[in-house]
Amino acid sequence: MRALLCREPSGIDGLELCELPVPEPGPGEIRIAVTAAGVNFADLLIVRGTYQERPTPPFVPGFEVAGVVDALGPGVPGPPPGTRVLAVLDHGGYAEYAVARTQDVVPIPEILDDRTAAALPVVYGTALGGLAWRGRLGPGETLLVHGAAGGVGLAAVEVGKAMGARVIATARGAERLAIAREHGADLLFDSGTEDLHRVLRAATGGRGVDVVFDPVGGKLFEASLRAIAWEGRIVVVGFASGEIPKIPANILLVKNCDVAGFYWGSYRRHDPARIKAGFERLFAWYETGRIRPLVSETFPLDAAREALRRLERRLATGKLVVEVRPGEPKG
Repeated sequence: MRALLCREPSGIDGLELCELPVPEPGPGEIRIAVTAAGVNFADLLIVRGTYQERPTPPFVPGFEVAGVVDALGPGVPGPPPGTRVLAVLDHGGYAEYAVARTQDVVPIPEILDDRTAAALPVVYGTALGGLAWRGRLGPGETLLVHGAAGGVGLAAVEVGKAMGARVIATARGAERLAIAREHGADLLFDSGTEDLHRVLRAATGGRGVDVVFDPVGGKLFEASLRAIAWEGRIVVVGFASGEIPKIPANILLVKNCDVAGFYWGSYRRHDPARIKAGFERLFAWYETGRIRPLVSETFPLDAAREALRRLERRLATGKLVVEVRPGEPKG
C-alpha cells in the first residue's frame, strides 16, 4: 500500500511517500480501506517529536480517517466488511489501509460523505468535549472562541451555537472573521485588536465572558483571563501561537474562575463510551444542519506534505482533508 512515512521526527521534510506492507488487524482491531484522512495541527507536532504521545519512528502520521471496513481481527464481531466507518487512531491515517481499535471505529450515517466524516472527529470532538465536559457551557451564556476560522475554532463556534450560547469570535483579518460569521458567530473581533480584554468586557456590558475556548494560547490567553467573568471557565485546548502561557494564580482567586485543560484523545482510553455518545450528538446536529463542517481544501495522498505545510504556515481555514482514494464513492 502507499503511505506517508515519518522516518525521523524532523518535521514535514522527514516525511516520505513510499510502499509499505498492508497491516494485519490483531485481536480487538479492524482494518479500514481509507478513502479520506483529516489533517490536524497535532500532525505537525507528532512529526516533529513534540506531541504528547511519541511513537517510535518509522511511523505513519494521521489521527482520523473515513473509509470502508476491509477486514476484522480474530474474534471481532463487526461491523462487517463493506461498512462505511470513521475511526480515530494513535497514528497511521495517511495510508491506503489503517488498523484501528474496535472501540475507536464508528459507522458513518448515510447522510455524511467520507470527506466530511474524516474532517469531523478530532475538531468537533474537541469542541464538544471542551465546551460540554470541561467548560460546562450552558444555554444563554457568552462563549469566546479564539482562532475561530481554523478547524477546531470554527467547530467550537458551531458547537457553541448548537448548545445555545452567544458566541464571540476572534481571528486574524476580515476574511477569517467573515468565515466565523457564516458559521454562526454573533460578534467578531480581530485577534490583533489593541486592549482586546477591554473590548471584550465592553461587548458584554462589563460582565465578561462566561466560557473561553482557546486553541491559540500566548497573548490571547492573557486577554481571556482579564476578560473572564466571575466564575467563568477557560478551556485550554492548544497553543497554535507557539507560546505556552503562565497562569497568575492570584487572578484565578480574585475572579473565582477555572482554567481547565482538555485533550480529547485521552478520553479514548479513559472514557470511550463518552466519545461514542459525543459522536451520536454530533451526527444528530449534522442531520439537522446545526453543524456544517467546512472542508476548505482537499489534497491527494502524494500532496499530503503540502497540506501540512499550509497548516504550518497558518494559511488554512476550516479543515484540510487528504483524499487517499479520490476516485472511489464517498457515500
